[in-house]
Amino acid sequence: MIHLATKIPHKVYVGLSGGSDSMAALDFVFNRGKREVIALNFNHGTKFGKESEIFLKLYCEKRNIPLITGKITRKRMAKESPEEYWRNERYHFFSKFSDAPIVLAHTLDDAIETWIFTSIHGNPKLIPIKSGNVIRPFITTSKKKLVNWCKKHNVPHMEDQSNFNLKYPRVRIRLNIVPSVLKINPGIGKVIRKKYLELDRRMKRK
Repeated sequence: MIHLATKIPHKVYVGLSGGSDSMAALDFVFNRGKREVIALNFNHGTKFGKESEIFLKLYCEKRNIPLITGKITRKRMAKESPEEYWRNERYHFFSKFSDAPIVLAHTLDDAIETWIFTSIHGNPKLIPIKSGNVIRPFITTSKKKLVNWCKKHNVPHMEDQSNFNLKYPRVRIRLNIVPSVLKINPGIGKVIRKKYLELDRRMKRK
């Protein structure tokens, strides 16, 4: 079962990468939720970015889903890692759409990775459920459930091979550190989900 960390309005944008998470989110919001949706895709200029843009244009055109695409607009600064560069450019693109919330398909797995990554740097953080014009309703749902959603509903998706490239710190955390953490604390997902529930209760009291 997919758990929503926040309500999804009737009119939304949905950020698409072509991966299983975002494709499941689009199917959940558009086909099952019958909401008014405009898809957003940001091409990072990588091989996968170019291939996924073609894939998403065909997918959305077939289903009459409006799709707006964006691309890199500047060179990477020396102080930016590739991941920071892509993220900064992607969110700059998203900031242009303020008339409706943008649904991003971050999952509980992403939240765990971020918690570990920021803890290593001395400042543990949760990925916010809401930030600016972005909402993350699937942040308390595991990636496995979104993958299973794609299988159950025959939702096509792509796999970005950079997700297995250990030169990226987040990939090393995902592939090397998280499995070890799960051996030490198999309930880490419940711990992080509980933190979101506590955060939600505090927000409602304000």
